[in-house]
Amino acid sequence: MHLDPHTLEQTEPMALAASPWTQLEFHQCSNCPLKASEHPYCPAALNLQALEEGFTDMWSYDALEVEVITSEHTVSATTTAQKGASSLLGLMMATCGCPHTAYFKPMARFHTPLANEENTIYRASSMYLLAQYFVNKDGQKADLELSGLIEIYQQLRIINRTLAERLRANSQKDTALNAVVLLDLLAKTLPYCIDDDMSEIRYLFEPFLHPTASK
Repeated sequence: MHLDPHTLEQTEPMALAASPWTQLEFHQCSNCPLKASEHPYCPAALNLQALEEGFTDMWSYDALEVEVITSEHTVSATTTAQKGASSLLGLMMATCGCPHTAYFKPMARFHTPLANEENTIYRASSMYLLAQYFVNKDGQKADLELSGLIEIYQQLRIINRTLAERLRANSQKDTALNAVVLLDLLAKTLPYCIDDDMSEIRYLFEPFLHPTASK
């Protein structure tokens, strides 16, 4: 993937030739703000096509040796095709140009390949709260209850379900479809964690909640 360092958007198309099922109006998301006259193809679907083409010879449960190389670090792991594809798809979605996924560009900049559920919850909530810091600096009201983050993930779930519909109508293998499903499981989990006051990771912040008394 090649990303513009300032806009965090892709500078080269992931799919060389767009398939008919990537057209914007084919199973278009109910919350999509784009118009076919200006965007004939769904940016997320184009990336999903590229992902599917890269995994055409694999089933979701096939074992892979995955190596992710960036300018800052290299990460390697033994995992399944669906988990490797899901991690890559998360990065693709954040940088594809979809207005609903653009909120995840900070996470794309500091991408953690093959992140587990707890890692993703921490990074997503931290990203959003830092965004609220900048919102406050701009003179607007900061959202410390994370209600806006819940809304972002609710919109993302609509996109995930619609992308799955596109794949079910066209895909012969299950790797790309299961990659979407894994992403959607994370999107479903985070709002529950917020409703539960982030109790899953609260223990990490005990030094802030009970600082040592000054002598």
